[in-house]
Amino acid sequence: MKIGVFCSGGDAPGMNACIRAVVRRAISEGHEVVGINRGYQGLLDEDFYTTDAGSPLMTLRSVSGWSRFGGSLLRSSRSSEFRTDAGQQKAVKVLVKHGIDALVPIGGDGTFHGAVALAKHWDGPIVGCPGTIDNDLMGTDFTIGFSTAVQTAVEAVDKIRDTAESHERMFLVEVMGRHSGFIAVHTALAASAECVCIPETKTDIPAIVRDLQELKTRGKTSVMMIVAEGDEEGDAVKLNEELRAAGNPFSTRCVILGHLQRGGSPSPEDRILASSVGDFAVQAILEGQSGVMAGVIGGQTTLTRFEDTYAVHKPIPPELSSLIERLAN
Repeated sequence: MKIGVFCSGGDAPGMNACIRAVVRRAISEGHEVVGINRGYQGLLDEDFYTTDAGSPLMTLRSVSGWSRFGGSLLRSSRSSEFRTDAGQQKAVKVLVKHGIDALVPIGGDGTFHGAVALAKHWDGPIVGCPGTIDNDLMGTDFTIGFSTAVQTAVEAVDKIRDTAESHERMFLVEVMGRHSGFIAVHTALAASAECVCIPETKTDIPAIVRDLQELKTRGKTSVMMIVAEGDEEGDAVKLNEELRAAGNPFSTRCVILGHLQRGGSPSPEDRILASSVGDFAVQAILEGQSGVMAGVIGGQTTLTRFEDTYAVHKPIPPELSSLIERLAN
């Protein structure tokens, strides 16, 4: 069997460890692996990975040491062409032309939407791996890249807090999360932030200002607020304007971490998760599974239908938000 592996959508630390696991498990079972560069667009363009020796097949040595690198060594992209029916049919022709029997896409909900669309035209097995820093997929406790993104954000907040305390200011630190507050909540808790604003909960500006005034009265001189970019009241800059207008007693500054959170060497947790699901994805293919994502829940590998990974919004555990509030007050 010849298995194709690729990354799609936003890059996430740990993707390379996942590719390594796919390659090594497949080869150990006597199968071949084709690396597809630049996701679905690379498949349409027949843009395949070649080794230093010019081989079109990935080898044990070609992925040696990949686990420690951030980003995606197979590159990643988004493809408007693949979203069309014609693009999907073209992808099938490429798969048939190159004798690719199965696929392991690594990515988030957009990647899995694409896998579902492709399966309508192609009967080869497809088993995905959850690669997104947002941790917004059902069917797995955590996604590849989430741990590293939080670690990066916490390190940044720790540094910003030094300046906040030196100048007696409040900082609004914006983290990624257009639709999900997981990065914001975990960062706020780990970095001992006093407030967090996420898309899943209503941001009550007057209530926040009352809390800030109480903190000021109690002698608090610096404050850290973590803001998910997709908060319903707006980004950190807009929230800052609203807080000032409502009587925020602190001098404020905004910091937007942005794509900084996507890069960097993956954490041990992300390397372990990526290796586990990559290995399990190949096992699932060999066992005849298709149309599913390999994930880890409660320490056990599990398979979830692609459609179920994005069918509902993954909820933020309410106890985490309550814990942040209790510890801040």
